[in-house]
Amino acid sequence: MSVFNRRNFLKFSAMGLSTIVLSSGLMGCDSDSDSPDDIDNGISVTYEHGVASGDPTATSVILWTRVTPAEQGAITVSWEVATDEKFQNIVNNGTTTTTVERDYTVKIDTIDLVAGTQYYYRFKSAEKYSPVGRTMTLPVDDVTKVKLAVMSCANYPAGYFHAYADAATVPDIDAVVHLGDYLYEYGREGYAAEDAASLGREVLPAHEVLSLADYRTRYAQYKTDLGLQSLHAHAPFICVWDDHEVANDTWKAGAENHNADEGDFTERKMAALQAYFEWLPVRPIGDKEFSDVIYRGFQFGNLVNLIMLDTRLVGRDQQLDYANYIDSSSGAFNAGNFATDVFDTNRTLLGLTQLNWLQDQLHTSQATWQVLGQQILMGTMTLPAAIVTQQLSIGQFAELGAIATLAGRAQASDPTLTTDELAYLQANQEKLTAKNIALLQLPAIPYNLDAWDGYAYERELLFNTVKQQTSKLVVLAGDTHNAWANDLKSLDGTHVGVEFATSSVSSPGLESYLGVAPEDIVATEAGLVGLIEGLNYLNMSDRGYLMVTFEENKAQAEWVYVSDVKSKEYTLLARDRKLQVLAEEMYISEIT
Repeated sequence: MSVFNRRNFLKFSAMGLSTIVLSSGLMGCDSDSDSPDDIDNGISVTYEHGVASGDPTATSVILWTRVTPAEQGAITVSWEVATDEKFQNIVNNGTTTTTVERDYTVKIDTIDLVAGTQYYYRFKSAEKYSPVGRTMTLPVDDVTKVKLAVMSCANYPAGYFHAYADAATVPDIDAVVHLGDYLYEYGREGYAAEDAASLGREVLPAHEVLSLADYRTRYAQYKTDLGLQSLHAHAPFICVWDDHEVANDTWKAGAENHNADEGDFTERKMAALQAYFEWLPVRPIGDKEFSDVIYRGFQFGNLVNLIMLDTRLVGRDQQLDYANYIDSSSGAFNAGNFATDVFDTNRTLLGLTQLNWLQDQLHTSQATWQVLGQQILMGTMTLPAAIVTQQLSIGQFAELGAIATLAGRAQASDPTLTTDELAYLQANQEKLTAKNIALLQLPAIPYNLDAWDGYAYERELLFNTVKQQTSKLVVLAGDTHNAWANDLKSLDGTHVGVEFATSSVSSPGLESYLGVAPEDIVATEAGLVGLIEGLNYLNMSDRGYLMVTFEENKAQAEWVYVSDVKSKEYTLLARDRKLQVLAEEMYISEIT
């Protein structure tokens, strides 16, 4: 695993790390010792950022809060864990101290809990209680059902976090799987911020976040959102980062949104990761307070083995760039050079250490469902090169293709050509220029090289591993801001699993990137489903979240969409979809 060297560790230790307190039960009290309720640090506090829990196991869970003190100083905080909401049956408590060096965050790793049990928790400081949170330990042995809410891409200035608020009303969620882009790094003039001022959601700090103080300030602002607070208090989170927790299109040694005048990238990344571990209920790997290693597993009895991957920081080589394969004068696409690079056996997304770990997880797990929680689309998403390189729109490509088909039929003297078809051909044949004909003949290529399509060799290695297993593969994805459902196939056509991708909490989707008018969205979605082999479903314009339910014989995905992220009020849309996978056939089918 990639780790920080001793010099960097000492440097960042001196800056102050978020220490996790290990708690195994009730704190002993006698006449000479203070109970948690008796301690008062003399500084009043508030809980402006709520409470949270995460990284549950069968016997433990991380508890989190952040106190906001009226003045700086060491703040004593106590906690209680109970089996009832009124805290009459307390099973775990204790006391710790937090300071400005930890940004006044508190993380408790409560252990020796009972598997498959619901708990309530709260914190107390200066005679003031935090909100009460609800959490769950993971079940063991024979498990009949697991329900996961899947989230991704919450951009504070882009709109309200209604997806979080709505999921917090679902009573039987076992965990929230957050696939990254928990926050965005841009300044006030950055991405999707055109309505931020009118919404009262301009980012803090106003500039792009670069330093540890910047990242801490941004997390603090995001965690004031009441929808996010409500979901954190409702269920444990299982998180991985994507790129925007550091900078757009991050890879292991840099990022698209990191410039030479913004300092050393490694220092920026380490500052971002320190803030991440401080502000989220994530258990660090091993004995380190934080690192760039976050891949780990969660076992829901014999039903679901949830494997959380890092496709962003620890092993990713730099993304390919289509500009390097397009002739600047002719516009011709060098498909041969592109194929050589994308299938380069030395090119990596996960990195060898993580890939070996993943293969071992798949080989040894006896669970019915192997579920990969990871950031980016795994399904093959190829489109005509003319569309991908934005030389033709989807509509233009379809129109030219129809004209070319009619021209071919006319040249072959097809007797079934109608008068209307001949008239349409005559009126539009001039559009079949030599350049347009060449564009129509370009091969299909991946539309997104930041996804698994840009790392095809490693994806094939993973698929070959899956072929050797008897359990069923479901891949969860985020990143694109759109909802997708894919059948996953290896290069030889073998069906290896399915993929469900969630829409974004608030970030705009393909309708924004492609400039599709609202009245054309449904037709465009249908066109893309028709063009992309293996794609069963796409919603390219609605914000929301994904609910996935696993049972022994089936997995069901339900996409939930909110009406408007620009309004404080919302309703649920009727465009929701439910798709299911039957364990015996493993192909996606629509049920509603």
